[in-house]
Amino acid sequence: MAWPSSLPVALKEWATVCAALESGRQVLLLRKGGIYESAGEFELENREFLLFPTYLHQNLKMLKDEAHAGFEPRTAEPDVVRLSSAGVVTDIIQLASRKQMDALDAEHIWTPPLIDMRFNYRPENPLYLLLVRAYALHEPVTISNTPAYAGCKSWVPLDEPVATGDALPVLDDVKYEFRRKAILERLAGA
Repeated sequence: MAWPSSLPVALKEWATVCAALESGRQVLLLRKGGIYESAGEFELENREFLLFPTYLHQNLKMLKDEAHAGFEPRTAEPDVVRLSSAGVVTDIIQLASRKQMDALDAEHIWTPPLIDMRFNYRPENPLYLLLVRAYALHEPVTISNTPAYAGCKSWVPLDEPVATGDALPVLDDVKYEFRRKAILERLAGA
């Protein structure tokens, strides 16, 4: 799969989680929304996207201590947003049990209350684990945080596509594949 030269859409995610993806600390995202079933398989609306950091709903109690250093408490979203990374989803796994996430505790910055909250929110809907390979943009792009981008939604169609052709993977091919396989093995064993 060739990396796109530009991307017109972003995925909203806590700024602390974006930072964890950008540093290679984490390669996981949890989602209930933004996924649909096509031909019997679960798909994501967009497998390639920019990461759109959000601040308002971040909660220190939902983050491991290691993630507290970069935490920015805010009472409102910023007027401008700095887009510095993109991601591609390599795997979508429907989680069958909380035990699977317990097996991946070392792979993420979330605390058990956040994991529980994700499982318990709309329990009739399945929870999905996304394996995401992050890419650092060559030059971060600052955009105005317009009213069209506001609200509790996963996907943000951008007013203008952002150039991504020279973005570099945060983890090289070997490191990413090693992490990916280890995660899939732990999930299968849980």
